[in-house]
This record gives sequence, structure tokens and C-alpha cells, in this order.
Amino acid sequence: MLTDGVIDLIPVRDWQADPAMGFGEEYNWIIAPHRKRREMGRINLRLGESPCIYVYGHIGYHIDPPYRGHHYARRACQLIAPVMLREGKRTVVITCDPDNRPSRTTCERLGCVMERTVEVPGWIRARWSISRVKCRYIWRLEGAQEEGEA
Repeated sequence: MLTDGVIDLIPVRDWQADPAMGFGEEYNWIIAPHRKRREMGRINLRLGESPCIYVYGHIGYHIDPPYRGHHYARRACQLIAPVMLREGKRTVVITCDPDNRPSRTTCERLGCVMERTVEVPGWIRARWSISRVKCRYIWRLEGAQEEGEA
């Protein structure tokens, strides 16, 4: 379990993406209040590189509506930064829909740089549920562990 004293990330193995997506090894966690097992959301880390990673990103997260507005997604990302570094990742991609202001704010607060807005290829949209357009943010992890501890 990973924790910052506000949230805990509880590892789960109850979901895995379609192998054809090329996500590679995945880590999945429930986001819960510290020392409680109440699910507030989820975060996952995908270590592969593929056309699907290009539009889905290395990190995926969601916070359930009653728990939004408390920066839990940012905290969860900071908690998994050491895992990413241990796995050899120095930069990762986080994507979101252009109109998802809270997720864009999460990326900005992490220090991510908006790389570009991309159209999701039709073959990916036809096979998996994903929006037509995604914003690609790049998160450079060097120093992310120290920043997350502050």
C-alpha cells in the first residue's frame, strides 16, 4: 500500500486491459481515505508503449463524484511516481478530454507540459470506448518523488 497520510493506494488485480491495447505490465490501485477501505476512485499505471498508450496515456485515473475537488488524483499520481521511476520511466503521458478541466488542472499541478491535442484513430475508437480527441500531457518524473514528499 502507498500512502501520503491523506489517501492510501490499495493494490488491486480485479481488472486488466485487453492485451491487444499494448498497455504492457499494469499496476492498479483503489484510491481510499487514509486508513479506510472506502473506494473514492482508481488509478492505474501502464508501462507499455503502443498506439493505444499514445492516446490513453501511461496513467489513467478517476475520482468518484462525491470526492472530487480535493486533489486526490494529483496526490495519487505523486504517490506512484517512485513506482514509475523504479520501473525505468523518466517521462510518462497522461491524457484527458479537452473539456475535462479538472483533469487538465491535475496535469498542470503535477507540472506536466501539454504536448498537443490529438485525434484518436478511428480503429481505436471502433474497438474500445474512448473520446474522439485527447490532450496529451507529458510528465517529467525527475524530482517528482521529492516534490511529492513536500
